[in-house]
Amino acid sequence: MVESGEFCVTLTRILSFLNSEVHVHTVRFLGNIEAKTDAKGRAFLPAVMRKVLQSAGEERLVLRRDVFQPCLVLYPESVWNEQMDTLRRRLSRWNREHQDIYRRFVAEAETVVLDGSGRFLIPRRCQQQAAIRQEIRFVGMGDTIEIWAAGEAAEALGQTPSLGPALERLMGQASDAEGSSGCVFGSEG
Repeated sequence: MVESGEFCVTLTRILSFLNSEVHVHTVRFLGNIEAKTDAKGRAFLPAVMRKVLQSAGEERLVLRRDVFQPCLVLYPESVWNEQMDTLRRRLSRWNREHQDIYRRFVAEAETVVLDGSGRFLIPRRCQQQAAIRQEIRFVGMGDTIEIWAAGEAAEALGQTPSLGPALERLMGQASDAEGSSGCVFGSEG
């Protein structure tokens, strides 16, 4: 039988070991990169984005149509799994509407593996959903990568005068809620 004090010491040692041995790499994709698909629908994942995947130890990706925009979204497998876990927790298996939402979200997903050259296949169904012909654009969105048809991307990413005021409203609300002065980068004083 283990005494409670021994259990706490053992548990503390295990947690300390795990904290020192487990390295969590955050995935952060940035950039807006033009590319082309070949006749088979394959595309090279940009080198800068492949490096982010490699540094995080990610080998597999999941591809699906975006919920709001006419583009595709590439999720590193760990990010996809987190999304699935979150969605599953929020949706009841015993609610017909919830099951339909979950089914439709998951049914459109495709597992993607890069070949030795860094290429992956964009399935025809996905190409059609995002109006992808040959010219595409990869857009880093933090923990995911969007894939746009070049024309759609130009329209969606075009500078609009409403971006500044929209960010000001959103970030102002966030900083007010946090009790900060609203200064993003701090000030010298």
